[in-house]
Amino acid sequence: MITWTHFISFALPVMICWLLAILTVHLIKQKAWAITFSITGIFIFAAFIVLMWIGMERPPMRTMGETRLWYTFFLSAIGSVMYAKWKYSWILSFSLVVASVFILINLLKPEIHSKNLMPALQSIWFVPHVTVYILSYSFLSAATIAAIILLYQFRKQEPNLRLVAFTDNLVYVGFGLLMIGLLIGAVWAKEAWGHYWSWDPKETWAFITAASYLIYMHIRFRESKPGRFTLWLVIISFVFLMVTWKGVNYLPSAQNSVHVYSN
Repeated sequence: MITWTHFISFALPVMICWLLAILTVHLIKQKAWAITFSITGIFIFAAFIVLMWIGMERPPMRTMGETRLWYTFFLSAIGSVMYAKWKYSWILSFSLVVASVFILINLLKPEIHSKNLMPALQSIWFVPHVTVYILSYSFLSAATIAAIILLYQFRKQEPNLRLVAFTDNLVYVGFGLLMIGLLIGAVWAKEAWGHYWSWDPKETWAFITAASYLIYMHIRFRESKPGRFTLWLVIISFVFLMVTWKGVNYLPSAQNSVHVYSN
């Protein structure tokens, strides 16, 4: 049975594959080999998630460490697909580096992972809600890096319009998934606690995050090309997203939140 004690046996070959992918894409510039190394690492990592799921007899989505598994998987997969399609070497490097950082966090900061789920998490909405949200986070994190690159380009030249369109599409897809996750969460909340929305700290920050991305999209629909403020809004929105996902758990007001499951 695969447990967290076996994680290092999967994590090390995964990170080696991803390191080879990054070196290949920048030093040798062999796209096919870079994609091969990247996908090999993804399959090894996916195997651990599946075997972990079987061993725990529940979806590995309850704790922060478990959600990091999914963020790692989706971010690396999205980065590889986007590199294969658009040939942006930075998107592959970024996704694999950040994914590796999350692996290292799980290696260096192990958590207690219970086999059981509390009643509120024993719902058909649990898996789609978490999966869609983590997928959304992966798209929006890639959009953030693209926005940073565009801001850097402003210092020397006009922004690359192809990259602008790429950034917009990342935000649109990420925001769409974010809204789907929010709606699934609302239905789940109604089933578990009797109400769709309660304005607890996590829900409040989720609203702030969604509103921030919505403002970005509204501005972009009126612009021919983004200004510095618009690009900074992508970055600020992602900060709000990270507060919603992780930071809110450390707020004193969140200790009684129904969204805190780690205790």
